[in-house]
Amino acid sequence: MAAAGGRRRRWLLWAAVVAHAVASGAGFVEDLDESFKENRKDDIWLVDFYAPWCGHCKKLEPVWNEVGIEMKNMGSPVKVGKMDATSFSSIASEFGVRGYPTIKLLKGDLAYNYRGPRTKDDIIEFANRVAGPLIRPLPSQHMFEHVQKRHRVLFVYVGGESPLKEKYIEVASELIVYTYFFSASEDVLPEYVTLPELPAVVVFKDGTYFVYDEYEDGDLSSWINRERFQGYLNVDGFTLYELGDTGKMLLKTIIQEVARDYRDHFHRDFQFGHMDGNDYINSLLME
Repeated sequence: MAAAGGRRRRWLLWAAVVAHAVASGAGFVEDLDESFKENRKDDIWLVDFYAPWCGHCKKLEPVWNEVGIEMKNMGSPVKVGKMDATSFSSIASEFGVRGYPTIKLLKGDLAYNYRGPRTKDDIIEFANRVAGPLIRPLPSQHMFEHVQKRHRVLFVYVGGESPLKEKYIEVASELIVYTYFFSASEDVLPEYVTLPELPAVVVFKDGTYFVYDEYEDGDLSSWINRERFQGYLNVDGFTLYELGDTGKMLLKTIIQEVARDYRDHFHRDFQFGHMDGNDYINSLLME
């Protein structure tokens, strides 16, 4: 009985220590000050710029501590920090902080804004994507299949060096905050894929694929920004905000079968999706 009581006390003590670490983020989230500006360039940083009085910042704090713990445990090269933007306003302003909380990944001279849902998994996904290579090579069919299973939307550059590849890299540096970018040789692609010419940029989604056509689709950046969504979406406030940049009209009342069966006719101009009525109203009020 005494031994069992001792084990229980040790377990409770351990649980309390873990709970405290999660709550405080001790050792996993660094408090940043004015020295950060000069010291940051040798590392990749994921930073929460906050204000002490901000309610949304307080709500994010326990999530941010979980992000710090998980990034540390997975051995990520990304360091997680937080900065009181009201105490170090000049630094925050230099990084383009306009509201609170603002989440940025800082990589060399580049600063990437995070605009997605404030959940641990979404923030970590963003950090791992942006911190990694700009263009990820797919050296084999096995690797292509593996990546295709993980991503509902997949952009792939196919071919050698070309002006199109240079443009693809340029677009990737801008839009990697939203999606992954890959490259592959033609023999790595599935057998059902037919490319009219090389080089090419292809998007795989909705069980099919679409090839970028400069004449039909216009600017590559605009095309990728439109095509980074699945054909039929469950639209929340964050997605609704992002769709505003695509130029597409969102049809909320079209049934899913139309979105699937008539994709070729409508996909350049319309985005199909549905959303909860309360989300829609709240998003409009935020705007």
